[in-house]
Amino acid sequence: MTFDLKSYLDARRALVDAALDKTLPTEDTPPTNLHRAMRYSVLAPGKRLRPILVIAGAEAVGGAAPAVMDAACALELIHAYSLIHDDLPAMDDDDYRRGRLTNHKVFGEAMAILAGDALLTLAFRLIADNASRMSDPRMIARVVADVADAAGTDGMVGGQVVDIESEGKDVTAETLEYIHRHKTAALIRVSLCAGATLAGARPEQLGVVRAAGEVLGLAFQIVDDILDVEGSLAELGKSAGSDERKKKATYPAFHGLEASKQQARTLIAESKRLLDPLGPAATPIRALADFVLERRS
Repeated sequence: MTFDLKSYLDARRALVDAALDKTLPTEDTPPTNLHRAMRYSVLAPGKRLRPILVIAGAEAVGGAAPAVMDAACALELIHAYSLIHDDLPAMDDDDYRRGRLTNHKVFGEAMAILAGDALLTLAFRLIADNASRMSDPRMIARVVADVADAAGTDGMVGGQVVDIESEGKDVTAETLEYIHRHKTAALIRVSLCAGATLAGARPEQLGVVRAAGEVLGLAFQIVDDILDVEGSLAELGKSAGSDERKKKATYPAFHGLEASKQQARTLIAESKRLLDPLGPAATPIRALADFVLERRS
């Protein structure tokens, strides 16, 4: 029986969007400008890949979306905060994100920084809120630690630092992989792992999910690099070609476009193979892996 990924994505994206709308403070809640800025970026149309991976990670070990929805929203808030800050003039200095003006272009740089800070803080509050649903609340401590590692200096922030420091420089293959595994892959991996952990995954199941998520996350960033070369503003919702203009360390720049495409295909196949021990329950993750490879935005 063929898995209907579109229906799966549509259904779970709708659940996530409704939960995000409910979770975020309303625009008329003081301080209103801050809350408008937060909602502007989070509720912009998006793939919601990370929260859907949280849900898929839970489903792969016998869990369900309602029990992990707070954590799913938390991962989307962390992703949104990172995009707001990445777009700032001091970072990537981008004008468009998700098909519309970036946060600082609408609300100013100071408010964009504070909106990102508020989203990151709210994300950890949401994970903590999952405790009331857990048979063993100690799992929350484990997820908080894992997400903090993936988002901080051992993950996304650390990768971003090395990415900035590498602009315009000749980097080694090892440095390039460090950037990609930390800047992007860490949050993809922890999205799957958070869902699986909260759903009560056994250690061997969590090991499978973690390994597959690491490989999938690396593939995601390589595809992102490729799209920056081949995509357009209309497709990506952001300016294409920015990596080359800023002389960033990317897979196509280092390995070439065709070799990068082949590496992405190899990694996607590997991530799906790693999921074999989970059987049919991991079908959504496998389908999401194909989606990562085939996406145009």
